Amino acid sequence: MGHRLGELAERLGGRVEGDSSFEVRGVSTLEAAGPADLGFVTHGRYRRQAAASRAGALLVPTVAAGVEGKSLLVVEDAYYGLARLLELFHPESPPEAGIHPTAVVASGVVIDPTATVGPYVVVGEGSRIGPSAVLEAHVVVGRDCTVGERAHLHPHVTLYARSEIGAGAVLHAGSVVGSDGFGFAQHEGHHYKVPQVGRAVLEAEVELGANSTVDRALLDETRIGAGSKVDNLVQIGHNVRIGRGCLLISQSGVAGSTKLGDGVILAGQVGVSGHLELGDGVRVAAKSAVFKDVAAGRQVAGIPAVEAGAWRRRQVALGRLEDLRKRLGALERALEREDESE
Repeated sequence: MGHRLGELAERLGGRVEGDSSFEVRGVSTLEAAGPADLGFVTHGRYRRQAAASRAGALLVPTVAAGVEGKSLLVVEDAYYGLARLLELFHPESPPEAGIHPTAVVASGVVIDPTATVGPYVVVGEGSRIGPSAVLEAHVVVGRDCTVGERAHLHPHVTLYARSEIGAGAVLHAGSVVGSDGFGFAQHEGHHYKVPQVGRAVLEAEVELGANSTVDRALLDETRIGAGSKVDNLVQIGHNVRIGRGCLLISQSGVAGSTKLGDGVILAGQVGVSGHLELGDGVRVAAKSAVFKDVAAGRQVAGIPAVEAGAWRRRQVALGRLEDLRKRLGALERALEREDESE
């Protein structure tokens, strides 16, 4: 089914430059788009590629408007516009509600009749599955867990006992919530396990990437705030508190009892040590290691992480070391010759 360009502009709150009656049959990349497709440009630097594309029309941000020879759908934020268009052109089909005959459901479980419990799912005693929640194949829900309405657990997700998943949360394949925190007491040369008897809580609209893990707390709770998004292969330690609207990118890790404020961003492969506090809006550059508290609004980088501007200056200085070494050597040799001639 197609949509006229003018209709899409009205839906997105944008404007059309060119033929508003052009019928868009699909959304595609600049390289793969055909004459009936809407290509997209998320940055002005792609204007040349956009002009050369076979796309019949283009979705562009305001800063990239004016591509010659193309009808344009101009919006303030093209990436957000793209997300909304993909929802329109590729709507998800809701799964059929009900409990698959191969599912194993313990006594005392409450499953809303609008929920979907897929093949070989296991639900432990005392757990509750909310309205329109989806548990795909081989999901394991431990005892006394809560899965909120519209939450979606993809295949092979595991919830340990007493875990809580908020409304609209999405847990991707292989993710684990509520596994043991890493706590051991050293006693007479042995590592003695400290029981982790708390729980893990994911608030509303949290997204947890594939094969990511959230450890339950020692005594209280590990908590991820509403709207936070966690990428694949991320480790969140016990008793960690993550605020609302945070982004944790792939292969990052947060050690036990650390607190992240609202809107914190950890780029890929960031490590944050334990018992620290990162204030609201902190941003940590990729491959950085944070070993001390970071005040709200700061941007840090490096190992150990320091203020981002200072890190950049250090990197520039590091790049000059070889030249400085050569110049210093030449100066030393010149001074030696001068001494010998006296």
